Amino acid sequence: MWDAIILGAGAAGMMAAIEAGRRGRRVLVIDHAKAPGEKIRISGGGRCNFTNLGIAPDRFLSQNPRFALSALKRFTQWDFIALMDAAGIGWHEKTLGQLFCDGSARQVVDMLTRDMERAGVTLWLGCALGEVRRAGAGFVVDTARGPQTAASVVVATGGKSIPKMGATGYGYRVAETFGLPLVETRPALVPLTFAAQELDWMTPLAGLAVEARVACGRQGFDEAVLFTHRGLSGPAVLQISSYWREGEAIMVDLLPGRDVGADLRAAKAAQGKAALRTVLGRWLPERLARHLEEAQGVAVPMAELSGAALDRVAAGVQDWRLIPVGSEGYRTAEVTLGGVDTAALDGRTMAAKGVPGLYFIGEVVDVTGWLGGYNFQWAWSSGWAAGQVV
Repeated sequence: MWDAIILGAGAAGMMAAIEAGRRGRRVLVIDHAKAPGEKIRISGGGRCNFTNLGIAPDRFLSQNPRFALSALKRFTQWDFIALMDAAGIGWHEKTLGQLFCDGSARQVVDMLTRDMERAGVTLWLGCALGEVRRAGAGFVVDTARGPQTAASVVVATGGKSIPKMGATGYGYRVAETFGLPLVETRPALVPLTFAAQELDWMTPLAGLAVEARVACGRQGFDEAVLFTHRGLSGPAVLQISSYWREGEAIMVDLLPGRDVGADLRAAKAAQGKAALRTVLGRWLPERLARHLEEAQGVAVPMAELSGAALDRVAAGVQDWRLIPVGSEGYRTAEVTLGGVDTAALDGRTMAAKGVPGLYFIGEVVDVTGWLGGYNFQWAWSSGWAAGQVV
């Protein structure tokens, strides 16, 4: 009999296993994938955006955003940075507090698997999981290698994001088996898609990126927007996708921090013979400036444009309102919004309140971070918290 069986060999599961193993617990980690930490390996363009210097509760979405606070305070970004430093893994800050490996993300996976081995953790890969059920004071987990018993079970199976990497809703089914409530799940940090009318405008710009502000309701992000053949992507769009809901509009400001209306009037006075695309091209990529001019149907010099026409151009640049028809879905979503309701969990230990010995950590829980290392930090912190008690 095991002291703890951890379901999932991702970031949260491996972290929990290391901590429990170091406490002398007999730990088994099971994953149906052929290799551990696959999301770590592919993240950050293969360099793993492993945490963020700006960790704060307002950068996590949840029915109860403060739920994550205990774990995040007890195992911080600085604690994980210390692990990286001790392992000799070089890192750097890229932008907005985002920390990346200098080299390959495989270094992080190797560090975690090495630490598991040193902690005496047993790892079973390529092993399908079945039912989890009560057995006396403990649990039985059905696996492809036969039923396994344990005093505790930690569910670290992640969400539904990127099914081609093996993501499933398994963890949610375990929660339902034991009567735990779920918050509706949906793709998050995902590109948005649009109807034909908007796509006709965007498609000629496919591949072009521009620094912009994208907002939905009161939330907004100033980062890059990428035009694609299917709609809009890039960090600002991925960020706002977590806040957007079907039927709502998003607002795009292609020149945040400027007063484009005033700038256009000044240009009209100073350079009346210039074309609109020439003026816009001072602040925007030439391809986008030309496209905006064509979209406005303005083919006359600046001097011939009325104040109303300049206002229309300015609104098109700084108050571009769009209603997405959807997103690219779990296929490309970086994380899953929603999950096991935090009201059913102990924020200090990640334990299910009504089921002694059952724990939920990482992405399977209704805690979703911003883009930029926040979700990995939640995995490290929640895994660490569970590892102290299982």
